Amino acid sequence: MSLVKQQNTKEVNLQSRNVKSLALLTMIVIFMTGLAYASVPLYDLFCRVTGYGGTTQVSQLPSDTILRGHDVKIIFNTHVNSELNWSFYPVTKPVTLAPGEQVKAIFRATNLSDDVVTGTATFNVTPQKAGTYFMKMECFCFIEQLLAPGESVDMPVVFYLDPEIALDKNTEDVNEVVLSYTFFKALKS
Repeated sequence: MSLVKQQNTKEVNLQSRNVKSLALLTMIVIFMTGLAYASVPLYDLFCRVTGYGGTTQVSQLPSDTILRGHDVKIIFNTHVNSELNWSFYPVTKPVTLAPGEQVKAIFRATNLSDDVVTGTATFNVTPQKAGTYFMKMECFCFIEQLLAPGESVDMPVVFYLDPEIALDKNTEDVNEVVLSYTFFKALKS
């Protein structure tokens, strides 16, 4: 084979490899972008399936049993990601409740920026072993909140602790639970 044909074959092979590499890299970028947009719903699904991070349970009905004498203090904790110029705090002070007793807590978010911004919150419960017994009936987590500049919104969380928490040997030492929320800037903003 002549030198010119060999060189043309090498160039064609190199060009073919470059096209394949570009296609692969483009697919990776598209996949990663899609994963970024789906991260909050995927995190929610992951936590619900695995119980990771003290994931709470969802209940449609209040408990029909209240166990007096096994009181647990619930502390509310809030954080805002640095990319979101919001104020976010619990309006409701820490509460002490009996397992099975329903509580409504209010959290307030305020947009401190000069732009309309959408945020979304994730949550966790500590100690993690209490997450299985933390029953949410109403929650603002994973729901996008659109706030105009200076606008505030009060967001309720209605919950109770499953009375089974007092009967589980693994949670008999739990007398304080922290419900923590972190607000992030939604990718749509």
